Amino acid sequence: MNTQSTLKRLGLFDARVPRYTSYPTAPQFNPGVGPETFAKWISAVPSGAQISLYIHVPFCKRLCWFCACRTQGTSSDAPVIAYAEMLRAEIDLLRRHLAPGVTLSRLHWGGGTPTLLMPDLIRALADQVFDVVPMAPGGEFSVEIDPNEIDASRLDALVAAGMNRASIGVQDFDPEIQKTIGREQSFELTKQVADMIRDRGVASLNADILYGLPDQTNARIADSVQKLLALSPDRVALYGYAHVPWMSRRQQMIPSDKIPLAEARLGLFETARNLFVADGYAEIGIDHFARPTDGLAIAAAKGDLRRNFQGYTDDTATALIGLGASSISRFPQGFAQNASATAAHTKQIREGKFSTHRGHVFAGDDLLRARIIEALMCDFRVNREELQRDFNADPAVVQAMFQAAMDTFGDMVHLDHTGLAIAKRGRPLTRLIARAFDAYDQSAAQHSTAI
Repeated sequence: MNTQSTLKRLGLFDARVPRYTSYPTAPQFNPGVGPETFAKWISAVPSGAQISLYIHVPFCKRLCWFCACRTQGTSSDAPVIAYAEMLRAEIDLLRRHLAPGVTLSRLHWGGGTPTLLMPDLIRALADQVFDVVPMAPGGEFSVEIDPNEIDASRLDALVAAGMNRASIGVQDFDPEIQKTIGREQSFELTKQVADMIRDRGVASLNADILYGLPDQTNARIADSVQKLLALSPDRVALYGYAHVPWMSRRQQMIPSDKIPLAEARLGLFETARNLFVADGYAEIGIDHFARPTDGLAIAAAKGDLRRNFQGYTDDTATALIGLGASSISRFPQGFAQNASATAAHTKQIREGKFSTHRGHVFAGDDLLRARIIEALMCDFRVNREELQRDFNADPAVVQAMFQAAMDTFGDMVHLDHTGLAIAKRGRPLTRLIARAFDAYDQSAAQHSTAI
């Protein structure tokens, strides 16, 4: 029985499941985690440890219709300047609670459009970050770059600040599809920006592209992928477009009847996947591709691949601290999320306290299930010995969970003495299989489609 037949048999073409960038997932967060807990968790990071830092800049000059991220539009620089000053105050607040000697393994600026920051703000913000948390040897500083909102002076400031990985959003190069999703960006402009990044010695270039967009066909996505390959990115995220107009009002601008059905979405993914593989990219998890020399490919080959709110990562830091409105942090103790509204977040920071408004404290078998789900999402297999060694897992409980997955997914998964593995042809079902290990009720959450 092929994958499509199995999906139909299980009634899963219309299933909506989490992307599992965390476990438990964000809909399970609760208001029991507040500023005091967040501060306590930061203070518990030991001196000499490495952390990751994510800084969220929510502003955009244009609000792309396809995007479901926490963003807001602005037609002037004033809100961006005020927000940057707030971020500097938040970094100072972090300084008060963070032990001396902590260093950065990863720094990521995302959004929104962080490249709306003017050169002087880029320099000031980066200098302050590194004054509080210096970059560790081999650390990585990455920035999301909108080709429509970057120029030489801002790029020079980012490179001078230490940016060594740039991420450019592509989505699709077809002009008609771009108009439909509210994101017009020519291949010529994108190439110009990619060349500017390379010419300044930035070692690594990421790119995002979407499948499942309105009016997308196999021929159209093949053309976009081939154009993207001409830019030779080191790493590519091939995300499925999540059409959730009930959550993101701007997506109501996109006609729902133009969205490919699940069977067609699977075909679009396979078309793009085959082109990346043919060009020498290694497959990373369910939706990433990387050159064999890229850190993600190396981590995947060594079994060190991990998953966080930015997707797949080779970062091994145990704490990820998010700054800015709506950012989510992960600590060994649990998750913490900042106030989503920029005004609410800014008010709290100006009053000298964090804006944490919800989160989750790990309890029960959360960490065991989190590792099972992460292993499936990263490696397509779970090792029994690891679960028993690292989580003191009861072999009978683990066996029962594995057997339940076998009973549901049949020959899409394999079970032996080493553990559970997803068959190669079952990999399109990975998120569905991961859900089988999720102990929380997902019925009220409005996730994106599984395929």
